[in-house]
Amino acid sequence: MQVIYERTAKVNYQGASLKCSNHLGRNMRFEETDEQQMIREMVRDFAESVLPPTIEHRDANQIPPAEEWQQFIEYGLQGITIPEEYGGNPVDDICESIIIEELARVDPSFAVMFCVHVGLCAKTIALHGNEEQKQNYLPRLAAGEVGAYSLSEAGAGTDAAAMVCKAKLSEDGTHYILNGEKMWVTNGAQAQIYVLFAKDVDHPEYGVKKHGGSTAFIVEQSFEGFSVGKKEDKLGIRSSDTCTLVLENCKVPIENVIKGSGNGFAIAMNALDNSRIGIAAQALGIAQGAYEAALKYSHEREAFGKPIAHHQMITSYLADMATRIDAARLLVYKASWAKEEHYENGGPRHTKEASMAKLYAGDTAMWVTERAIQVLGGYGYTKEFPVERFFRDAKITQIYEGTQEVQRIVIARAIKP
Repeated sequence: MQVIYERTAKVNYQGASLKCSNHLGRNMRFEETDEQQMIREMVRDFAESVLPPTIEHRDANQIPPAEEWQQFIEYGLQGITIPEEYGGNPVDDICESIIIEELARVDPSFAVMFCVHVGLCAKTIALHGNEEQKQNYLPRLAAGEVGAYSLSEAGAGTDAAAMVCKAKLSEDGTHYILNGEKMWVTNGAQAQIYVLFAKDVDHPEYGVKKHGGSTAFIVEQSFEGFSVGKKEDKLGIRSSDTCTLVLENCKVPIENVIKGSGNGFAIAMNALDNSRIGIAAQALGIAQGAYEAALKYSHEREAFGKPIAHHQMITSYLADMATRIDAARLLVYKASWAKEEHYENGGPRHTKEASMAKLYAGDTAMWVTERAIQVLGGYGYTKEFPVERFFRDAKITQIYEGTQEVQRIVIARAIKP
């Protein structure tokens, strides 16, 4: 897909230096650039060669892909949202979505681990951190230390402003003391670095406005008073590490406050604009993976003397699946372009585009994976084929980073008469 502007970036792949150019935009040609195709092929090579041998075992036993992450680091893609001066290998936003899509096409659990690391954690620090914070943390994330993001709480998921985790400045003013529990933290036990939100009880707007005092902190797992709590036993993306974080008089240096006290809610909403596109790309990859499995099976399985792919009802399923996936892909790539246009060229915020992409791609993932099971019949209901796992993995894409109901509210508010 091509455009009126170009941005290049370097990525290391087995010792080679690659460039990725973003050509998607207003004057479109609906094709990927050579660079985008190269990125897709590189990630597909990793996903298809490294991830499959352990997927089922990790899914059944809820084992995070720690060894697979170390192999992924060799491809140089863990720093794609980090500027070169901090050790990153930045690529454009279309390429970021392509990477997530290709990972999710094989292993959605690995895709969401990557998505949170590069998007919610690294990109938030890159966009909003001060120079000292960038120098301290971005090189570590670029080198492969795992990043996480912690906003939600037991009573503050969809309603993020309702969080009750508290932060109070110490008497000597050198650090904050954090107390509370955070929930649904992806990479919770694996991460070394967290972007975490709490409310500064001394902020003048605390208790006055619903999100008053909301503050973003960079927290390390090694900090005093920080611990990892309950691990969630989930329906899907079971190889993704999802935990509760416990803060008991957790000491966070004042230097680790991002953009000052009280600015956390704006940072969180901006991060959600970005991460919703990542979840949409994950949903797109899930749908693509399930579709490919169903298509392959339909040409191999015979019934009534011919492959089931030649029966009208199955043909209809496959045609609708392919059409919805293509429509979802266009929304995801458009939202990715809008995000880049916002940050690189001062364009309008991409809130509506991000919500549209997540809404449609999430619903498409559920619809396609359900039809994929139907195409496989009884086999689709077993763990012998991946569509059963894709079906379980798809559901969360309609929930996290804002439910589908929230996406509709966001879209409706953005629509102008």
